[in-house]
Amino acid sequence: MTVARTWSVALAGIEGRLVEVEADLSNQQPDFKIIGLPDKALGEAAQRVRNACSNSGLPFPRRRVTVNLSPASLPKHGSAFDVAIAIATLATELPMDAASVASTVHLGELGLDGRLRPVPGVLPAVVAAARAGMRTVVVPHANRAEAELVAGVEVRGAVSLADVVRGHGADVDAPDLDPVAERDAAAAPIERLDLAEVIGQREAVDALVVAAAGGHHLLMCGPPGAGKTMLARRLPGILPDLDDGAALSVASIRSLSGEPVATLSRTPPFEAPHHSASIAALVGGGSRILRPGAIARATEGVLFLDEAGEFFGSALDALRQPLETGSITIHRAGATAEFPARFQLVLATNPCPCGDYAVAGGTCVCPPAAIRRYLGKLSGPLLDRIDIELSLARVSVAQHTASAAPGLTSAEAKVRVAEARERAALRLCGTPWTTNAAVSGTWLRQGPLAPTPAVRRPLDAALHRGALTLRGYDRVLRIAWSLADLEGAPQLAVGHIGRALYLKKGITA
Repeated sequence: MTVARTWSVALAGIEGRLVEVEADLSNQQPDFKIIGLPDKALGEAAQRVRNACSNSGLPFPRRRVTVNLSPASLPKHGSAFDVAIAIATLATELPMDAASVASTVHLGELGLDGRLRPVPGVLPAVVAAARAGMRTVVVPHANRAEAELVAGVEVRGAVSLADVVRGHGADVDAPDLDPVAERDAAAAPIERLDLAEVIGQREAVDALVVAAAGGHHLLMCGPPGAGKTMLARRLPGILPDLDDGAALSVASIRSLSGEPVATLSRTPPFEAPHHSASIAALVGGGSRILRPGAIARATEGVLFLDEAGEFFGSALDALRQPLETGSITIHRAGATAEFPARFQLVLATNPCPCGDYAVAGGTCVCPPAAIRRYLGKLSGPLLDRIDIELSLARVSVAQHTASAAPGLTSAEAKVRVAEARERAALRLCGTPWTTNAAVSGTWLRQGPLAPTPAVRRPLDAALHRGALTLRGYDRVLRIAWSLADLEGAPQLAVGHIGRALYLKKGITA
């Protein structure tokens, strides 16, 4: 009896776990069995491996082959195990370097002609392999650039199964095959959106800078044409560039979503799902393979929900838990996946279904019940998690004329935001937090930099009369610190609290 071993990776969300693929050859009736909790797609690997070996001129064993995927209790899914199963099976009879086979992670799907086909999720799989101490990974040729984004790992891009076998020291002929083309990598043109293009909304621009400086969630309410979408689309351009860890996390999510990944983008992502999106489209899911939704794809960037009053109320309420925890866990029968959900939420809504309620010169035709139902989709618990609530009006002719002078540019705003975040990181040194939006409320109220009773008096008064909840109280403190960081102030002042109260609830101190 001969046993050969190699490795692959099972993904559960963005996290991967090494799976030992062992093949046993025994003198019994010829058969090919895959055990170890495979799903249907993985169970069909037996036929793909047989045909790939036959069409590549590789000797498939003529005895009973049992392939075990260990740990057996871990669910495995997808076709990315094909290459590992084929190599372990061939290594039971074909002379190969056993040490090379046993120290290499194999990823990829097999075509019937023996070529390696690209699979989604290669980047997080290689990251998991590197963290587990593996230093050699074989991937399809089309996934090579993606896998090479992980430092410290030798990546071998293979065109065919015969190429992989030869790489492990076997003396076989590799057919001259064209590599399977990578998925369509045509990227959308990068839009250069500048904050200076926003006319007549100086207060809204200032609020956007505050939101970027502290990582705060933002709600904009105003009639059509007030510039809500225009402002939201310019938020990623003033956020700091992603560091290595954040860029790798964003690229891993893109890879899991089936998008081609060739470089690490430093620009924060921007996701804007349509208002007809379901809960599954927002949080992610799937019947067999759990895929990330818009929440996860917006990680380290901005999730923009335009026409928020048109979304299903249940879909909006699904945001509440990710906003608090920074992650989203999807539970299905027999499978659980966790994805990061560290995003800035930007909501934009009209004041009523027709958009003309309380608008100067507008004629609202919506009955009161329709207005209440429309805005009622933004539930109290969700609004309590929003840091900044901003009311916008349409730009008048006078404002347009007054705004002829150039406004704040995205480049200038980005510098201000970066400086504010540096001050916040320095102040929060030694704590688990780096941005104001993430700081614990207890630390804000009772920590070493807690505001004095005189400074927080307007805030205490708002809490006492019921204008704020305690969660809202903490959010006002976070906004106040962002305002202080933008000004370079070392301590909170009454003016910061007053401005933060206005940004949170429109309350005048």
